[in-house]
Amino acid sequence: MAEQSYHILLYYKFVHIPDPEAFKDEHLQYCKELGLKGRILVASEGINGTVSGTIEQTEQYMRDMKANPLFADMVFKVDPSEGHAFRKMFVRHRQELVTFRVEDELDPNEISGKRLAPKEFYEYLQRDDVIVLDGRNDYEYDIGHFRNAIRPDVQSFREFPEWIRENLSEHKDKTILTYCTGGIRCEKLTGFMIKEGFQDVAQLDGGIVTYGKDPEVQGRLFDGKCYVFDERISVPINQTDEDVIVGKCHHCGKPEDRYINCDNDACHLQHICCEECEELHHACCSKECEEIVLAGHNAS
Repeated sequence: MAEQSYHILLYYKFVHIPDPEAFKDEHLQYCKELGLKGRILVASEGINGTVSGTIEQTEQYMRDMKANPLFADMVFKVDPSEGHAFRKMFVRHRQELVTFRVEDELDPNEISGKRLAPKEFYEYLQRDDVIVLDGRNDYEYDIGHFRNAIRPDVQSFREFPEWIRENLSEHKDKTILTYCTGGIRCEKLTGFMIKEGFQDVAQLDGGIVTYGKDPEVQGRLFDGKCYVFDERISVPINQTDEDVIVGKCHHCGKPEDRYINCDNDACHLQHICCEECEELHHACCSKECEEIVLAGHNAS
């Protein structure tokens, strides 16, 4: 087994950044000089990032960030790695850390659902009087999710407000549990639901990633893998022998939990695919894409 001498950091913080455009430029330069790779979003409402680097680089980054009064109490989720999880370093300015686009401004520091620690969330999952809502996109759900969670029919986070109004409005008196990868989407999602009149809304504090690391819960009741937005694509969560594969191969339908990108440069559709079908279909998502890829190989 290769020595895991790198770390991957996942973090966010809702805090007012006075000049996010200037902060973005300075932070990009700093990250490059430090040797980090990753993707960071900066907005007037805060920061949301995932970066990778050596243990020394990432520890220095965490020290420097916490030395800034804006981020002194920021929580970092740390994963060991054998190398970088990104190819480049990006820091971008956005209007929102997670694109929600609702009319009323949602400040998680003022309104959001109550936070449940992993053990509390696990206990809630076993009740039959709660509704569990996956706060991620449909393709993230397809590779792994909490048992009995509702699969949202959305392909982007901005579709959630309309989906909730159409599908959950009759359940405003129920206890609603939400979860997402690292927690940031639930900060906005639960605040929106409270404003919509939902009476009892809670979120998994720290998200799926934190849940999988809890030594007592050990990821129980999460089936499949957790989709992540870096070159790993997915990570295991359930550390017990209760884990099951929930994904299905795009081509043959057999149980599978690995995503690949379509080899057609004009497509690159990310799809669940077993190793046999990846070889059989030349890593393509469709017959049309396969014909294009084969034609390109023959031409060269």
